[in-house]
Amino acid sequence: MTATATARRLGARELLDVMLDAGTYVSWDRPVRGAAGFDSAAGYAADLAAAAQKSGSDESVLTGEGLIRNHRVAVVVSDFAFLAGSIGRDAAQRLVAAVERATERGLPLVAMPASGGTRMQEGTTAFLAMVEIVAAVQAHRSAGLPYLVYLRHPTTGGVMASWGSLGHVTAAEPGALLGFLGPRVYEALHGEVFPAGVQTAENLFDHGLVDAVVPPEELGSYFGRVLEVLCTPASGADTTAGLEATATPLCVEDRPAWDSVVASRDPLRPSTAELLREAAHGVVLLRGAGDGAKENGVEIALARFGGSSCVVVGHGRHGVSGKAMGPASLRDARRGMRLARELGLPLVTVIDTPGATLSKEAEEGGLAAEIARSLHDLISLATPTLSVLLGQGTGGGALALLPADRTIAARNAWLAPLPPEGASAIVHRTTSHAPALAESQGITSGALAAAGVVDVVVSEVPDAAQEPVSFCRRVGEAIAVELHGLRAGTPGLQARRAKYRALVC
Repeated sequence: MTATATARRLGARELLDVMLDAGTYVSWDRPVRGAAGFDSAAGYAADLAAAAQKSGSDESVLTGEGLIRNHRVAVVVSDFAFLAGSIGRDAAQRLVAAVERATERGLPLVAMPASGGTRMQEGTTAFLAMVEIVAAVQAHRSAGLPYLVYLRHPTTGGVMASWGSLGHVTAAEPGALLGFLGPRVYEALHGEVFPAGVQTAENLFDHGLVDAVVPPEELGSYFGRVLEVLCTPASGADTTAGLEATATPLCVEDRPAWDSVVASRDPLRPSTAELLREAAHGVVLLRGAGDGAKENGVEIALARFGGSSCVVVGHGRHGVSGKAMGPASLRDARRGMRLARELGLPLVTVIDTPGATLSKEAEEGGLAAEIARSLHDLISLATPTLSVLLGQGTGGGALALLPADRTIAARNAWLAPLPPEGASAIVHRTTSHAPALAESQGITSGALAAAGVVDVVVSEVPDAAQEPVSFCRRVGEAIAVELHGLRAGTPGLQARRAKYRALVC
């Protein structure tokens, strides 16, 4: 175990003190019923009294509200010193009441569990209380309100398998033990020690199960950045002033398609990550779909462009960093779409891929089905959508992120069903006709603009690889302008569909 992991852990009240703005915490807690109504009332009452004396709390959960960087939030925090943070009838009732109060008041909710799970002294009824807790969290999320989770050491059992794993954004304490089955229970049931290093915050991060590993003293800053994106009203009178020389709505003087293909493959060409770094602000990077199959083929982030907050889903640079886009990457993308839908944020997709992974594992993992589901989710998304063709746009991997209310394309970006070499191999049984095939297929930004697929083309001077920072900032300005326009009036699902229907009618 690391030195960080063995350091003294903060108690519930200490955590509230370091996370919330000074002096802003107000408790919501009411007196609890204690052991009344349980068959083992006498022994259980003694356990509860001892827990209260040890922890200074009357139950294993504290609830209330406060400010995080001036953003008003509701909070629920486990007190592990009270019967290992276990959840019984009173703790569950307190949790549900706090979640429902947060929903009624329209407040973001920050949950900070540290628990061994169900309270064994109360048996199955306590176990079933997890259902009502999840129902309350589900209603909170359905109301479009942020639910943020900080997993503390240790969080296991029914808590990890319910309200601990439902965050829109989930951070974890360094070195924390996190998992479904506690290692002591595993050893008792199986007669062997659970493998080391599996149930740790860092391992869960590596597998895309938590978004960040954050020390307690940095939690206020981290969640403050998240809330800045999620809760700051859209602002700013974004205009197209200053963009006329760099972005044009339609008639683009075309260049040889093969020149664009070559330029788009330059390893120095800016990626989604560089676009976020140079052109967005308040960026919070997220990790994975929470299914444990992290591929890193897709980036997910919360960010602001100009005065508009959004969810960003964009391809990683496969050819440069080894990031491959397979089924798991598309599930990551769909997580971003789900966040946009639940939180009512615009979605910005960034397309730059040589194509999805071609492998036995990808086929058996349902690559084609994930492309279809991504298209399904994106087409039906009720929030504003904006797609950005940043570079290569090959095959179903590109198509899965394309449909949107508006589409921006970089000058040398392109979109095709296969890389030109693949198309040439199919038509001519050789790759030597790739340049001619690229020209005839209408893959360039100019051709796509003429066809009505692309709405704005951003210039490259002469190409993005030679001016990465300036190029990214121009794209970022174009994104800000388009998001501002979409805020003024989203075209709607039928208009979004009509854009593509016109291509086949």
